[in-house]
Amino acid sequence: MKKNDKDCILTMYDFKSAQEKSMDVNQLAVNTIRVLSAEAIEKAKSGHPGLPLGSAPIAYTLFSKHLKFNPKNPDFSDRDRFILSAGHGSMLLYSLLNLFGYDLPMSDIENFRQLDSKAPGHPEYGMTPGVETTTGPLGQGIANAVGMAIAETHMAAVFNRPGYDIVDHYTYALCGDGCMMEGIEYEAASLAGTLKLGKLIVLYDKNNITIEGDTDGAFTEDVGKRHKAQGWQVLYVQDGNDMEAISKAIAKAKKETDKPSLIIVRTVIGYGSPKAGSADTHGSPLGAEGVKALRKNLGYDYPPFTVPEEVKKYLHKYITRGKRIQKEWEQLFDAYSKEYPELADKFLSYLSCETPDLLHDEKLFDFEKPDATRNTSSKVLNRLAELLPNLVGGSADLGPSNKSVMKNRDYYSAENRAGSNFHFGIREHAMSAICNGISLHGGLRPYCATFFIFSDYMKNAMRLSALMKQNVTYILTHDSIGVGEDGPTHQPVEQLTGLRAIPGMKVFRPADGKETAYGWITALTDKGPTCLVLTRQNLPQYENSGEGALKGAYILSDSEKTRPDVILMASGSEVELAMKSKDQLKKEGVDARVVSVPCMNVFDKQTKKYKESVLPSSVRARVAIEAGTPDMWYKYVGLDGDVIGMTTFGASAPFDKLLTKFGFTVDNVVEKVKKVLNK
Repeated sequence: MKKNDKDCILTMYDFKSAQEKSMDVNQLAVNTIRVLSAEAIEKAKSGHPGLPLGSAPIAYTLFSKHLKFNPKNPDFSDRDRFILSAGHGSMLLYSLLNLFGYDLPMSDIENFRQLDSKAPGHPEYGMTPGVETTTGPLGQGIANAVGMAIAETHMAAVFNRPGYDIVDHYTYALCGDGCMMEGIEYEAASLAGTLKLGKLIVLYDKNNITIEGDTDGAFTEDVGKRHKAQGWQVLYVQDGNDMEAISKAIAKAKKETDKPSLIIVRTVIGYGSPKAGSADTHGSPLGAEGVKALRKNLGYDYPPFTVPEEVKKYLHKYITRGKRIQKEWEQLFDAYSKEYPELADKFLSYLSCETPDLLHDEKLFDFEKPDATRNTSSKVLNRLAELLPNLVGGSADLGPSNKSVMKNRDYYSAENRAGSNFHFGIREHAMSAICNGISLHGGLRPYCATFFIFSDYMKNAMRLSALMKQNVTYILTHDSIGVGEDGPTHQPVEQLTGLRAIPGMKVFRPADGKETAYGWITALTDKGPTCLVLTRQNLPQYENSGEGALKGAYILSDSEKTRPDVILMASGSEVELAMKSKDQLKKEGVDARVVSVPCMNVFDKQTKKYKESVLPSSVRARVAIEAGTPDMWYKYVGLDGDVIGMTTFGASAPFDKLLTKFGFTVDNVVEKVKKVLNK
């Protein structure tokens, strides 16, 4: 057990004295959560009992005394959000959801961590009713919570009117020591404090134990002081079993309107088990004898996987309460609709994310002069801002470079919640996770932007965007060795391959303005996240570019023959090189088809017939061109084709010098074509 620290004293719980106390229904409910969690983990022979055993009083107090929810309609728009950031403690959440009437039957809990169970190893959004976000990678949930809190304040500023607070809810997150060690938590907490997100409340299960043991070996900072410095209210609860103290702390946090609140609760990991306070309880089942001892220590004598009738009866009221809360809100909204009919319609359109007919909006496709795709994206974005009032987003301090600012919109801040441009600061990882939270909250369409090279900082959150099928748009500029003099630290090489490999992620690298527009349309209309990978250097506008981009790849310039001699394929800036090479090849008697491939992920999902029409199997002479690692292109060029790509890092030099050095020249393309034709 860790020594007492200055700000909060831990007292070791006395199991015998706990037994001697009269066990009221609330304590019985807490112990039910503990035992159910331990039993499910034991049956699965896998899981993390430590957190559920230690944190059960915290989470139960929140659910029973403070959380606004309707278990029979988990998506009720004005519900409070609860995020289990420490997702490894998933059985805590599943036990709560079962007890409080959500559609998570005991049969799923008995099949914890098993195939097709609604109780997977870590909480997964869309699989389990009541799970607000997918957690497991530590710290992500806190950043998601910041995004949800931002969304709540923005929606409230746009729609609430005197006497009609139709958006009025809190966001809670439960985390552990591991979350607090992650850099993403620092980033997100810093921004939350700056933005004064008063309706964000984080409950910190401080047990000072991680998988490797006592946190003294790696983590001795004063988390409370750090958060105070970041602009948070910090509260302490000395005894994690003291539900009254926990409730009072939450109530105090709710009264603070100008600061997010961190409630540090001292707990014992694996409370009630024979190895309480030990790292042994973190990530391993207690064992049959351990579960038996837990039951004895808690004075819990009920059959396995059973909720005591008195607990069932007592908690049934939360189903009735939830229905009442939603009905009262609906009555409020009905009155609001009569007084503010246009706002009410707008609110419902926000929630449904209605999208106008973008494909026939000529202003989205009006490009004439050569331009960088970051600039054409800006033009499209600002047109979309006129059409989609719920479009919100910003950059990691690179708005002028990313061209990601909506010019006729205000900036969101603690003073202006209605603003829809965001200053995320230099916090790429938190930025992407916050955007996940904004999306998950509902009602808003988030985007975020940075240099493509820095997508590495964002990768885990981007992966979760895809896993949760969230419509987050990632604007990623300065997309290749075209960055030039900034050198290899700023020249993306492997990033395209890495992002394309994420299931469900659409990676658009457009060749001109129209392709950029189609990338944006895909991002806003297809389910799941989209990356828009954009150039700094100018590119031509192609007369024949068009809707084919919506299918991921299409014939930009066809051969004169029915069957081309060779197929040149490329994405983004290298399409221009393919077109110039086609002209040179024609002079040398080689008839080429140029295929623009703005999005492999979309093209791969097209029908076999369509893919054959673009890349006929009879044409085995193929050359792909892209200023990135070549790996993904071999599925298109086959054994007889070749790829001109980057197999090393870049270099610091003017762009034109780099093109020559790394083989992105017409001469090299022609040479490669001749070689594949002679195979």
